[in-house]
Amino acid sequence: MAKADLHIHTSHSDGMYDVSELLDYVESETDLDLIAVTDHDSLSGAWEARERRARGRFRFDVIPGMEVTTIEGHVLALFVEDPPPSLRPVEETLAAIHRLGGLAVVPHPFTWLTRGMGLRHLRRILASRTDGVHIDAIEVTNQTPAGRLGARKARRLNRDEFGLAEAGGSDAHFLPVIGTAYTEFAGENADDLRAAIAARATRGVTGRHPSLREIGYAHVVRQTYRGILATPRAMGWGPTARSFVQRIASVR
Repeated sequence: MAKADLHIHTSHSDGMYDVSELLDYVESETDLDLIAVTDHDSLSGAWEARERRARGRFRFDVIPGMEVTTIEGHVLALFVEDPPPSLRPVEETLAAIHRLGGLAVVPHPFTWLTRGMGLRHLRRILASRTDGVHIDAIEVTNQTPAGRLGARKARRLNRDEFGLAEAGGSDAHFLPVIGTAYTEFAGENADDLRAAIAARATRGVTGRHPSLREIGYAHVVRQTYRGILATPRAMGWGPTARSFVQRIASVR
């Protein structure tokens, strides 16, 4: 079985390490076969990671991705070469991801600590009959406080109601967190992962999460500040603020 961490951030958004540090860490400190670089509302980190990986000697592959901010919540766009639209209704973003040949994964659902998708929005999407408006997988493991908050509910609802492919990702912003949650699948490469997601034959796995002491308290404080600024820095303060207002209205 192969391992893919499908949710990793770099210093191109709110991660606390640059792309070269990420690649070196994955090579020397993990047994991952695939990683997806999914910075907030930007593909620049994913493009750099893929280019550096192609020039180096690494045993793992890199999937281009992006964590897209929609009105209703975040969506991971995997296997995309161009950025899907941010700060738009989720149906518009999902349709764009699939037009671009990508896969759509719902990260950290059912949490109030970040822009996680809510149950009403998920059910609305799952009931949609619009072409391209669908979800390919849902995170049932995520190592952030926000992700752990809703993980048990996500796994239960996916088993009993949704029937989507399971996804796992560390949502790493610190090097020691990379690979501590991952997607397990039969195969060894990105094509095998796509096939496993299509067959709903993946499994989200959680390992040990490093303690705050191991990460460093000051490091955590600095990252929290960077996280608050990630979407405004990529999209602008005005559009980001308006999207929050629209989000509040959408959950009423």
